[in-house]
Amino acid sequence: MMIGNNVPVDDIERDLSTLNTDGIVGKKSAFSREWAENMREDMMTAFWSAIQRPGGAVGRGPRRWYVEIHLEEFNGFVELVTHPWVIAMCENILGKDYQIVEIGFDIPFQGAKFQPWHRDFPSPPDTYVDHHITSLAFNLTGVDVTDDMGPFEVAPGTQYVDGRDWKHEMFPGREIWPGFQSKAVRKFPKLGDISCRSALTVHRGTEHGSPIARPVLVLGVDAPGAGHAELHDLMVTQEYFDNLPEPVKNHLVCRVVDTLVPVTQKHDIEGLVMGAEAT
Repeated sequence: MMIGNNVPVDDIERDLSTLNTDGIVGKKSAFSREWAENMREDMMTAFWSAIQRPGGAVGRGPRRWYVEIHLEEFNGFVELVTHPWVIAMCENILGKDYQIVEIGFDIPFQGAKFQPWHRDFPSPPDTYVDHHITSLAFNLTGVDVTDDMGPFEVAPGTQYVDGRDWKHEMFPGREIWPGFQSKAVRKFPKLGDISCRSALTVHRGTEHGSPIARPVLVLGVDAPGAGHAELHDLMVTQEYFDNLPEPVKNHLVCRVVDTLVPVTQKHDIEGLVMGAEAT
């Protein structure tokens, strides 16, 4: 058992067990509300910039977008990836050589519809055969989520379902949706909370009726060889890279560039782009 500083062993053992069973686990008040409010401001600033350029914000259904950002646009990046709970979850699930491959956020606005049930990419044999999770997504809300904000809905325990006969190996057929809906749990995190999930756990965004947008940060982390870095293009300037703590540098898969250029997103989840499905 590899444990980060100030994380009780019993807590990590419980959370690892929950993640392996349910495909998702949360930690309340991992960060201060002030830190989370600053994160929200960074996300909203990045969104209004990204939405104005082609490829900057990828549609994930009506009135719902996904934006990948530069690390330098998120002032809390180092605090996030050096949080003891984040480190402990990554080391114990993905191994000590885990790789940080993605930073971005999902943002639904008023009028966003139910998404189809889906996972974020096809399952590898390591997962559907051996029940070994090879990638993690950490999510942090930018608001206190209420029922009218289109809360994230997840079907616990579905991270190990094969899925090779699904459309794009990601979208289960409508005929088996009732099985996911019977398991469905809606999540209502508050500012400062963080969750950790397998991106293969079947999930969807729900209908968003609130005038308040619900941005949620996504940190993607891989085990070596999982290959999802190819779907992203993290880049940092030399000055920023030089000032990162050495442990962060060791886990970061990125390009070091002279000048940052706008991110052109590669991970376009076909099936969410053309609009959401009915429930």
